[in-house]
Parts: sequence; C-alpha cells; structure tokens
Amino acid sequence: LNITSVRPSAFEPVAVRDSAVLISDDASVKAVSCAELSDEACGVSRVVDVSVSESVRPELGAARVVVSGGRGLKSGENFALVNALADKLGGAVGATRAAVDAGYCPNDMQVGQTGKIVAPELYIAVGLSGAIQHLAGMKDSKVIVAVNKDPDAPIFQLADYGLVADLFETLPELTSKL
Repeated sequence: LNITSVRPSAFEPVAVRDSAVLISDDASVKAVSCAELSDEACGVSRVVDVSVSESVRPELGAARVVVSGGRGLKSGENFALVNALADKLGGAVGATRAAVDAGYCPNDMQVGQTGKIVAPELYIAVGLSGAIQHLAGMKDSKVIVAVNKDPDAPIFQLADYGLVADLFETLPELTSKL
C-alpha cells in the first residue's frame, strides 16, 4: 500500500497548453470500507478517531494568506490583533512554537518544523524572531512580510518586506486601513 501526501500550495498551478486536454467536473469518488477489502489490506491500519475542526477562516495549510504571531505578542489575548488582521485579509492564523508552548493559542495553529508547513501567497510574521524551526515551515511562502521591533531579528533575513516597529501600534493601524 502506497500513500502520497502533496501540499497543493507548494506548487504553481499547471497551465493547460494543449487544447486536447479535457478537464472534467464529473470525476467520481468512491468510499471504500474495509469490509470490501482483504484482511491483508486492512489489517495493518485502523481508524482510531475522526475529528473535524470548524472555522470561518481557511485551513492553515491551504490558505492563500497566513498571519502568524510569536512570543512578541506577550499573551493569548493579544492574538486578537493577529486574528483581526487575518479576518480583514481573509487569511488563516498561524503561530510559532514559542507562542503555542506559552499557551497563547492552540497547537493546531503552529507553523514550523514540528507544526504545519505552509506556502501561502502572502505570509505576515508578527512579533516573531524567525527561529530556524519556524522558518522551515514557512520559507516557501511567495511573499513574506515581517513586523518586529528588533531590527536584528532573523526573520528580516528571509522577509521580502520588513517593518521595524512596535506591533501593538502597527497592527491596529494596518487593520483599520484595510
């Protein structure tokens, strides 16, 4: 049994160059239960639990825009600033491992080596230093914008655009102007 996982946002869409290529909307998907398969095929794996998280925001791994916050936000309550900007941009909210470990936000928001890998069109990094573990999860983003009060923060080395500023002043102003 082979399993393949592909992050759709990590690749550019393929341009159709051949007019003979037919795109169909009627592709069928068939649910298969283990009862229909051999014991050999189903005996190795089993479903332990299925959970669905519902959100008005796009799923983090597939979002076109991601706004992530780090330890610089100083508290979970201050993540409201990140949430407000993400809502204005129709984006997902991400976080650093430090922010998750500090209890600012849930684990499923973590971006990085031990979290989710993202490659949005726009990644806004707010109050995060740019630890290598986090960069590993977002380095394939098309455009990276960083807001940090430390001009020497490593995130600025990867960012396409950087703003050395206090996020508590900058985020509310930016959000109100959108």
